Amino acid sequence: MLKTFSITDIGRKRQMNQDYVYSSEQPVGNLFNLFLVADGMGGHNAGEYASRVTVETIVEMVRNSSETDPVCILEEAIQAANALVRRRAARFSWLEGMGTTVVAATCVENRLYVANVGDSRLYVLNNKEIRQITRDHSWVEEMVQRGEIGREDARNHSNKNIITRAVGAEDTVKIDVFVVRLEAGDEILMCTDGLTNMLEDEEMRMILDGARDVVEKAQELVKAANEHGGRDNISVILIADAVSENGEHI
Repeated sequence: MLKTFSITDIGRKRQMNQDYVYSSEQPVGNLFNLFLVADGMGGHNAGEYASRVTVETIVEMVRNSSETDPVCILEEAIQAANALVRRRAARFSWLEGMGTTVVAATCVENRLYVANVGDSRLYVLNNKEIRQITRDHSWVEEMVQRGEIGREDARNHSNKNIITRAVGAEDTVKIDVFVVRLEAGDEILMCTDGLTNMLEDEEMRMILDGARDVVEKAQELVKAANEHGGRDNISVILIADAVSENGEHI
């Protein structure tokens, strides 16, 4: 049986939490489960509004979808959220320019289906390694992919927070989709950049490896991010026991 825990924290520098998370171990529409992390952007309350509306719209669309393919369900739901954010931003001046990242995931048997826009991340890890499944849609990541700067330079680059894709930025949003085979013992970490900007991947793996359960693990990640500066909102969803020891979905 899936064991999950979600947490969001304002951090130590921000006046408002613009992150929004959703976690359901139970079926949502035709999906066996559903997990969402969003990190809003925009002035005043617009970022908080964008992330919340995006997550709520995705949940509603998934719940009412007649599709059975997880990829189609997630893609259609994110496109619907994008359209709604665009309409609201055009209608209300205080929402102009709003947008949000989103990473969505669902576990089906021993497969993990992931869809993402922006630089919120999903990792798969165990006691040996941590693997980033999503690829950041950011200006600095594009420079890394072109070989213009190294990974370490990217981590400390002054423009690292400039993203190149967001829900609400264009009339049609381009979505990356990944299908990952899960092994027994794998854990899934979904998070906003308020965590990954504060901690190296290996630091996160070591924290997770040293804690007792999903609740303590997620709480320790947030605590460590705040201890390293807490410069942004911090959101985490942790998923364990997606696959049993014999490789079957529980």
